[in-house]
Amino acid sequence: MSKDTTLAELMDLSGTTAIVTGAAVGIGAAIASRLAEAGSHVVIADRDLQAAEMLAKTLAMRPAGASAIEIDVADEGSVRAMVESTVQQRGSIDILVNNAGIYPNTPVLSMSAAEFDRVVEVNLRGVFLCCRGVAQQMVAQGRGGRIINITSVDAIHPAGVGLAHYDASKHGVWGFTKNLALELAPHQIWVNAIAPGGIASPGTAAAMGDSTNGFNNVAAAFQAAIPMQRLGDPDDIGRIAVLLASDVASYVTGSQLVVDGGSLLT
Repeated sequence: MSKDTTLAELMDLSGTTAIVTGAAVGIGAAIASRLAEAGSHVVIADRDLQAAEMLAKTLAMRPAGASAIEIDVADEGSVRAMVESTVQQRGSIDILVNNAGIYPNTPVLSMSAAEFDRVVEVNLRGVFLCCRGVAQQMVAQGRGGRIINITSVDAIHPAGVGLAHYDASKHGVWGFTKNLALELAPHQIWVNAIAPGGIASPGTAAAMGDSTNGFNNVAAAFQAAIPMQRLGDPDDIGRIAVLLASDVASYVTGSQLVVDGGSLLT
């Protein structure tokens, strides 16, 4: 890209195919929507196929359209099938966003080994499997690509008791992101991370409390500690994902962009 390339051209993702995991709702859906708006055909990969298909139908009005696929990111065969199906239908994979993740709240002294293992399987092993499968395809294509891993501010500083397994997995994803960026840079594949802070999403609501009042009370206390005085919106992450997927970030790899309203400053 030359210095004469316009900002609109730099942000244009027309002709690309993107896979977003955990994309049926919340942050994943916002990322998928923004990538589709930028011109990418988005493969909405989620365990909830019905919800994924509903979003794909909504995004079908975009010029490049969207499709849905069922996936368990912790299962090697499921990830392989996702990559093969996408290549068969679209011909290539240009962008991968690893967003799928779980965060049950359990203190270590009450945590079972199975619960710890499951969080690591989904949040860290799943990132490894998806990155490996998609990166192999990107290298074979020979034209570079973008990989974006969704970490968390918990990869930098713990949010509180009960998320030790989650924090361990997200620290792992951040370390994995940096090392993979080194490995893939010669292939023109840029690997970066986004670390969201508190985001008002269905997953956050479930973690903070099932009742509306319970969520509102916890969210209000959490929000009071954020310098911007608000929880983030899933679209705040979607916009940054487009930035990292585009040629605006053509000289950025191995970086983690914190999107937290300034909460780590406190």
